[in-house]
Parts: sequence; C-alpha cells; structure tokens
Amino acid sequence: MKTDRLIKMANDISDFFNAEPDKEVAAEGVKNHLMRSWEPRMRLAIIAHYQNGGEGLSELAKVAVGRLG
Repeated sequence: MKTDRLIKMANDISDFFNAEPDKEVAAEGVKNHLMRSWEPRMRLAIIAHYQNGGEGLSELAKVAVGRLG
C-alpha cells in the first residue's frame, strides 16, 4: 500500500479520536486501532514514514504512530 494512502488513513482515524477531550486517551485509541486493524506491513510502513519525519501526519497521528515503534 502506498504511503500517502496510509497517511490519509491514519489521519482519518485520528480525526475520529480527536473528539476525545483527553488527548492521551485519544492517542492510545488511535494506537490501539492501528494495532488491531492494520496488518503488520502497513504498521511497519507508517512507522518508517514517521521515523523519516512523518510529513503529512496530523499531530495526533504522529503521537500514536510514535508509540507503535
């Protein structure tokens, strides 16, 4: 899967969880969703993107992806 698609998906998930007032809970929600719903190759690709600067990821997505790796 292309990185730009993974970025969009991670940001969409983050948008959903961003309604949570406690951003710590929101970040854990995004992380848990990625762990449960994304296959390992997808997680490895988004982690690699994050480690290379994470361009295009929302702040919440960056926090959550950073917790994956």
